[in-house]
Amino acid sequence: MATSMGRVLVHNVVNSVCRRGRTRHCLRIRSGRYCSTAAAVTPANNPLLRHEHLPEFQAIKAEHVVPAMKTLVEELETGVGKLEKNIEDVSKVTWPTLVETMERLSFPLEFAWGAVSHLNGVKNNDALREAVEQAQPLVVQITSRVAQSRPVFNGLKALQTGTATLDGPQVRILDSGVKGARLGGVDLEGEDKENFNQMRMKMAMLGQQFSNNVLDSTKAFSLTVTDRSHMEGVPDSLLHLTSSAAAQDKDSVDPEKGPWKLTLDMPCFEPFMKHSRNQTLREQMYRAYITRASHGDHDNTGVIEEIRKLRKEKSALLGYTTFADLSIDTKMADSVQEVMSMIQSLKVKSKPAAEREYAQLEEFARSNGHEGKLNLWDLSFWAERQREQLFSFSEEELRPYFPLERVLSGMFDLCSHLFGIQIQSADGTTEVWHKDVRFFNILDEQGEHIASFFLDPYSRPHEKRGGAWMDSALGKSLVMKTKPVAYLVCNQSPPVGDKPSLMNFREVETLFHEFGHGLQHMLTKVPYHDAAGINNVEWDAVEVPSQFMENWVYDWDTMQRISGHYQTGDTLPRDLFQKLVDARKYMAGSQMLRQLYFSALDMELHTSSDPWKTVMDRVAAEYTVLRPLPEDRFPCSFQHLFGGGYAAGYYSYKWAEVMAVDAFGAFEEAGLDNRDKLADIGKRFRETILGLGGGTHPKDVFRQFRGREPQPDALLRLYGLS
Repeated sequence: MATSMGRVLVHNVVNSVCRRGRTRHCLRIRSGRYCSTAAAVTPANNPLLRHEHLPEFQAIKAEHVVPAMKTLVEELETGVGKLEKNIEDVSKVTWPTLVETMERLSFPLEFAWGAVSHLNGVKNNDALREAVEQAQPLVVQITSRVAQSRPVFNGLKALQTGTATLDGPQVRILDSGVKGARLGGVDLEGEDKENFNQMRMKMAMLGQQFSNNVLDSTKAFSLTVTDRSHMEGVPDSLLHLTSSAAAQDKDSVDPEKGPWKLTLDMPCFEPFMKHSRNQTLREQMYRAYITRASHGDHDNTGVIEEIRKLRKEKSALLGYTTFADLSIDTKMADSVQEVMSMIQSLKVKSKPAAEREYAQLEEFARSNGHEGKLNLWDLSFWAERQREQLFSFSEEELRPYFPLERVLSGMFDLCSHLFGIQIQSADGTTEVWHKDVRFFNILDEQGEHIASFFLDPYSRPHEKRGGAWMDSALGKSLVMKTKPVAYLVCNQSPPVGDKPSLMNFREVETLFHEFGHGLQHMLTKVPYHDAAGINNVEWDAVEVPSQFMENWVYDWDTMQRISGHYQTGDTLPRDLFQKLVDARKYMAGSQMLRQLYFSALDMELHTSSDPWKTVMDRVAAEYTVLRPLPEDRFPCSFQHLFGGGYAAGYYSYKWAEVMAVDAFGAFEEAGLDNRDKLADIGKRFRETILGLGGGTHPKDVFRQFRGREPQPDALLRLYGLS
């Protein structure tokens, strides 16, 4: 999960969704190269002040950031001051005079800050970092200022008492606005208020520091291999990738002779751990990965404790016992106890399965020449070997069948059939931040343009944060007359030499996942920005469309659409597809237990006062089969919790997966080969889960789609754990 500046009305910084998140951050303002400008700041000389169209990414420079933010913050401050005078008599407050006015006032700053924050994630560099550090306090201060506006708060409450003329989404927006104001400190006074605002500033600074440390520590590590025998077992695709990374120029690339540069970037690290027969190098890579950002100049060890401390103190000021209690108060779950009950009930099913899987894997490794106990850096290697034997295929066999363009074409075709939309390439119609970025338009059944999206598919470890996410470039708004535009960002294998980007199967799943988020953002029917798309959706429901979309890659008709050998065009053979489906439940207990470990650790970190390493060791003893190494410091790179929006909310993946699997069950029950019936159900899915956004409570949305409450058994059946 990235971020876009949340609507000031909701008094929050809204995090974008997915496998990693980023939050808005700040550092103390200091004098520097961007703090002053001799010339007046105008739209003519600063592209961040131009918001009549999409961001001018090629024109935006680091030196534009602080002057633009200063100008926009001052304009918002002035506008809010006038608004407060106009709504002093709450009996005269109306939706247009308060809510619509606030949206108009906040739009320019939200638009500009969203573009800057997006670039900070995909085109990160020292100059931009420095500019963001200096501009962040301005943004944090103005959001605090508006969140704590008593006239705005009173106006929202007045509107709450007269909702007869408002529709459901408007009422939801008001309810969220009032709660957001309280969580933003509107009820605090004097020293408590001052401390609260200082905490917000400090936490923003620490979040930025955490994310930068992860990025920098990942970039700082590399191993250059010169002996071909040390790369035994490594697939050709990784030989090409690592030799290209090591080459001084493109003409000197030789995948067979090397050298080969190994990094901790996922397109390198993951396949190396699965396929390298060099146990010593696997151990070296593994130890480097689990200790990222935990030592030296990029150490997050103390940052974690500071963030936890501030979150706890902030929660106490707002009347909550723990930060977890505060977090859950904005979600579907009713309490921390309910969340932990779900986690523990799934653990009861998954841990015995994971223990059996580990015993079987150890026996398999021993029978195939491994000596002694399995180490943590051996698990991926031997799990892959066992999977190859059990299901008679390797991940690398699949890769040639998934060139990016074919996967995109098939995914678009599926969405066209299910949701009645057309997706058309619109490259060259708007500026992009990198030559590999694509741009697409979405049209409805009548051929009318309704939304657009950017796609940034490839890994660029020198400037782009890891993971994958969806963020908003523009939201749908009747007031601002804007159509939704999404950023879809992945970090998949780039083209190498004359070969296109050949995706592994996990990358295909990830693309479908992120596109699910994008569909909810882009196909929203809600006309009010604050409840359109993912805005105002409870965080433990926001992963429903994304995890729903992942299921389609295991559908034969979909597989025929998205697969096509990059040389022959042949689709994935049926027998190979069936093996892929059969392998879906392979090590399912271990996979689920790993996610439950992360979820339980997250909740414990935000309820316990013990040092984070003590908490980690305690939770690991209960939720892992093979204990982490003593030097394991993986929380130091756990972006979801300390650099994103999933703190005391990581459980959302499993919570939402229950609904996502059950929702997909509606299509399975109709018959995945019944195209007419699928189109009917797809239309209902679009109208409800994709269309209703944050304007309707997720429980009601699911009930409208499925006709009943979600059933947890569907998830256990999917994993073979029922």
